[in-house]
Amino acid sequence: MTTPARPPLLTPRPSGHPGYTTTLTRVEESVAVARLAVRRSLECWGIGEETRETAATIVSELFTNALVHGTGTGARVIIERPADDQVYVAVVDRAAYRLPELRVPSDREDGGRGLMLVDALADRWGYDRLGPPRRYWGKRVWAQLRAQRSDR
Repeated sequence: MTTPARPPLLTPRPSGHPGYTTTLTRVEESVAVARLAVRRSLECWGIGEETRETAATIVSELFTNALVHGTGTGARVIIERPADDQVYVAVVDRAAYRLPELRVPSDREDGGRGLMLVDALADRWGYDRLGPPRRYWGKRVWAQLRAQRSDR
């Protein structure tokens, strides 16, 4: 029997639009915690279940990529609501030079489909390198999607 993921400690955005962030250890168990953080945050904002699940799936793929391709001990999850009808999610890792690449894997490959899924689910996605151009220290891979309100 597996232990359910414990809710992460979320730090609220200090000003501006609503948002939360948390830093998780780059281990497989943190993928479930990242999904839970997204679901809980969007539920608090009254975002509908379909959007919550879509955003959680996207963060799961982004965090898995940080786990597999990133460096360092942790990765930061960002969950924001820049507008009433928008959700922004991102994962920050320290692998500044291992950039996400949308590609079509062969049928024989076990992985490599995560960004295809993100591309299909998100309205927009991309990445930003972090730090000064001569000395990038990491990257933020992000996705935006339309927020559907809950039917409550």
